Amino acid sequence: MDAVRNPFAPGAGSRPPELAGRETILQDAHTAIQRALLGRPSRSQMLLGLRGVGKTVLLNKIEEMAQAAGHVTSAIEAPEGKALSELLAPKISQALRKLSTSESAKAKAHQALRALRSFASAFKLSYGGTSISVDPEVGVADSGDMEADLPELFVRVGEAAKAAGRAWTLLIDEVQYLRTQDLAALIVALHKVNQKDLPVLFFGAGLPQVAALSGDAKSYAERLFHYPAVGALEEADAKTAIRQPIEDEGERIEGEALEEILVRTKGYPYFLQEWGYQCWNIAAGPGIGLEDASKAAGEATRRLDDGFFKVRFDRLTPKEREYVIAMAKLGAGPYRSSDVAAALNETHQSLGPRRAQIISKGMIYSPSHGDIAFTVPMFNEYLIRNYVKKSIKG
Repeated sequence: MDAVRNPFAPGAGSRPPELAGRETILQDAHTAIQRALLGRPSRSQMLLGLRGVGKTVLLNKIEEMAQAAGHVTSAIEAPEGKALSELLAPKISQALRKLSTSESAKAKAHQALRALRSFASAFKLSYGGTSISVDPEVGVADSGDMEADLPELFVRVGEAAKAAGRAWTLLIDEVQYLRTQDLAALIVALHKVNQKDLPVLFFGAGLPQVAALSGDAKSYAERLFHYPAVGALEEADAKTAIRQPIEDEGERIEGEALEEILVRTKGYPYFLQEWGYQCWNIAAGPGIGLEDASKAAGEATRRLDDGFFKVRFDRLTPKEREYVIAMAKLGAGPYRSSDVAAALNETHQSLGPRRAQIISKGMIYSPSHGDIAFTVPMFNEYLIRNYVKKSIKG
């Protein structure tokens, strides 16, 4: 069929043509966005899930919804090892300049900019060529203690948003990469604006360990955040995610082909996009049949192996690769850390630093005490295909 009209677009953060199965998350976000404009607080949301389940897509959609409702938004992707203060300062500066265009908020926005100037000075932040041309507000957000200063800065931003009759929505992707002290400061800041009923909303996204990290940072995080799980799609939603875009293009897909795709992808959104993309390009038409879906498996798997899986495996050191391959040999997981240690003829304690480093790279997580699992769906199958079976044949 015509490749130009292919409705599927597998890629990092690329929005699928059909956001099936995420209606509850989006409805909850819509409610929170509208409540913020009325000065009624809502719990912040932290979307949790494995790689490739569409967390970034949902964050992007939520940002669009907030902007459409009149919110000023600030979106950040947290890289490994970078300070939150450095990420936030330019985004907050931009948000305050937008709020300052409202006559009713000029004074509060100016006050918030002064607090931001204090914050930037305390943390020795630069703005990449831009500057804040106001005097710092002495005694506000200038102690150099992130947990003390960030709440004061958030309050100032919230007050400016309230004066403008708007709201400020902060969105952070890859929350698991935030440093512990930064995550704690963020939680305290959000708690403070909630206590003051200020129109500030937060939506975060991260790997499953973020809930535990938040709780470790501040015990009341479980009451501050709602943690929607973003996982594989239910069967009906997965079928809709494939069938609807095809039908929207005036084509059709056979039921057997849909079943084949679901078996291969296990309902994971990124994999559904990859299989849909390959099925469309392989099919001669009219429509997509079982044979097309079966043929698509080879190319879809190759593309995933060369891209989605490989880029993550390549980040690991040889010893870390040895560890995750040992995990894969044990089956689908989750895995007992002690079983992995036994497979490597090591002690659980001696492998602790290696395991912690792989967790810090976002490759594995601990779903419960003593257990570990991959953060990438079907990663064990990739390792078996490429590093276990090939070594046996060799």
